[in-house]
Amino acid sequence: LCVFSSLQLVSLLLIGIAAWGIGFGLISSFRVVGVVIAVGVFLFFIALVGLIGAVKHHQVLLFFYMIILLLVFIVQFSVSCACLALNEEQQSELLEVGWSNTNSARSDIERNLNCCGFRVFYPNETCAADCLRTLHCRPCAPIMEEYAGMVLRFVGGIGLFFSFTEILGVWLTYRYRNQKDPRANPSAFI
Repeated sequence: LCVFSSLQLVSLLLIGIAAWGIGFGLISSFRVVGVVIAVGVFLFFIALVGLIGAVKHHQVLLFFYMIILLLVFIVQFSVSCACLALNEEQQSELLEVGWSNTNSARSDIERNLNCCGFRVFYPNETCAADCLRTLHCRPCAPIMEEYAGMVLRFVGGIGLFFSFTEILGVWLTYRYRNQKDPRANPSAFI
């Protein structure tokens, strides 16, 4: 049951962080928040399926929980390793691609970091930062690069930790699934 609660914790953390980002105005992209909340709700639903399967000793629910948890582990482990493996040049390229492909994230970054433009700010561009009034705005790339490595290491480490709890959950579910139900007839194999 401990593994089910760790998956529920991850799902509630995702939902809470997305709500916190919207509530404090850090994120205005409803697409990003919607995806994070959808993933959180999906993980919460999967944790409930595993919990119900364990309580009822339902073989089919436990099997599907085990398979889906294994797939979640593979994706989460891969993303965590990718976060930890990016060097500074790759981080910079990733930031530049993200900057050039999203307008809503760009305005959020400019507003929250009080910067304008990626590497250079051109006066004919729009900027959501307060520093535009004083005309002394720093470019956003150096500020984002300063925090990108730290954030990627943090996210990668947390993801790696929870991915190992998930593989433990797969193993425990496999072991529990193959046990007889203690409430059933002792001579029957279910």
